[in-house]
Amino acid sequence: MKKKIRKIPRFKNEDEERQFWYTHSPLDYLDDLKPVQFDFSELKPSTKTISIRLPQSMLDQLKRLANKKDVPYQSLLKIFLGEKIKEETVAVSP
Repeated sequence: MKKKIRKIPRFKNEDEERQFWYTHSPLDYLDDLKPVQFDFSELKPSTKTISIRLPQSMLDQLKRLANKKDVPYQSLLKIFLGEKIKEETVAVSP
């Protein structure tokens, strides 16, 4: 016996769609669904807390620079590290 393929109807508004899915199973409409690609590139990357020892003079300089730029010194340090990593990555790439 052949299964009848059901088409998802067009809805006039969200309330109509909500009511439809409240009374129907999405499993009956799987054949009408198409795969969707998601772009997660805008998600904030996960971070890990680390401990780093810096000479006090270097930390003081970093804090002064950060204060001039009106950013937290930790953020400025991440920017500096990111720029240097990118620079070094390009330098060692074939």
